[in-house]
Amino acid sequence: MQRLGTVSRTAQNLLIVRCDDAEHPGIGAEAVDESLSTVGRVVDVFGPVSRPYVAVTPAGGVSAASVVGKRLYAR
Repeated sequence: MQRLGTVSRTAQNLLIVRCDDAEHPGIGAEAVDESLSTVGRVVDVFGPVSRPYVAVTPAGGVSAASVVGKRLYAR
């Protein structure tokens, strides 16, 4: 399991995650929280190469606003 980063905000029903470093998962990777519950899937990587942002589409039943500020991981 790889640390993804912290959800910084939401935009157009996407979770915007700031990566901790230059390492990031590929598009299509599953995003999970600390309890290994599925939060969504990575759909885009953008921003600076040294610390990019990742856009995550929330899974069904996940409220985007409820995960802002939480750390996510890629499985």
